[in-house]
Amino acid sequence: MSVGYTAIQWSRHKRVYDGIAASAAAIWMAAFLLLGKARWTGSHAVSDEILLIRATGSCAIALLHVILVIGPLARLNRRFLPLLYNRRHLGVMTFLIALLHAILVTGYYHGFGVLNPLLSLLSSSTNFASLRSFPFELPGLLALIILFLMAATSHDFWLRNLSATTWKRLHMLVYAAYGLLIAHVGLGALQNETAPLAPSLMFAGVLTVSTLHLLAGTGEVVKDRGSAPIVNDNDSWIDVGAPHDIPLNRARTVCASGGERIAIFRHENTISAVTNVCAHQGGPLGEGNIIDGCITCPWHGWQYRASDGCSPPPFTEKIATYQVRIIAGRVQVSTKALPPGTAVEPARIPEHADA
Repeated sequence: MSVGYTAIQWSRHKRVYDGIAASAAAIWMAAFLLLGKARWTGSHAVSDEILLIRATGSCAIALLHVILVIGPLARLNRRFLPLLYNRRHLGVMTFLIALLHAILVTGYYHGFGVLNPLLSLLSSSTNFASLRSFPFELPGLLALIILFLMAATSHDFWLRNLSATTWKRLHMLVYAAYGLLIAHVGLGALQNETAPLAPSLMFAGVLTVSTLHLLAGTGEVVKDRGSAPIVNDNDSWIDVGAPHDIPLNRARTVCASGGERIAIFRHENTISAVTNVCAHQGGPLGEGNIIDGCITCPWHGWQYRASDGCSPPPFTEKIATYQVRIIAGRVQVSTKALPPGTAVEPARIPEHADA
């Protein structure tokens, strides 16, 4: 969290994250060049320019696969959350490598004619009816434009000024970019592959991304269906369980009848409830911890007081809160959200409650 906008706020954690990511990308491309030189020799030798084109292209698509699996992996296992904190840095790096790939391709294949290189790229093939001759450059260019929009709006300045909803919708276009890149590679580079290795790797990547998202989505649906039952009071309260069923300084998440997820936290000897949606990027607050007395989002560390849903000064973000109570040793939460920043008296756990 920050009070004002700065270009980039690099902490030690972010420097380590970015250093590892950049090193991995550099190692990938260097290994690709070395292995390519060793594999294609003699009459089958490939020029350094083409090898570099292939190295940057393969690195970009590999990084995009990594980006797309981080989210579901973090939902399935909290140990992957550190990878999620600075995923936007990884996205910007992916765009820059993809941009380098596009520049190399355009310059090498279309930079020496009488036409403008970009015009030459787009007009080199217009046979949309043939898979063999399909202009695979077009889906690649569209994917690059989407990656550019995402990289250009990756800073919190755009998140705040576009609104969280608009920003999230824009960045969900990463899945469209992924589909376009799969089409770009499948209709382009893989058309000339005779060995099964590259197509097999691409198929394995698509299968992995799809499977992890299905598993994570199914887990969320099962969790919501298993939410607490409705109790009395005109169906406006739901049963959460015994107080100590909620982990200390953690939460249990339940789903109200309207689909709104509520995070119920146990801190010290009290129970509080807030919306499960972080005001930053919609992160799942119920999967976070209470740190220094504040609910801390597991995605990017934004914090809120459990008692009123307000971020600690000097920050001004607010989230919705919910009324809670303990009746007959059971925690109950109201399904009616209170306006963001509304103070709610926490429910105090009786001393005789089962530990």
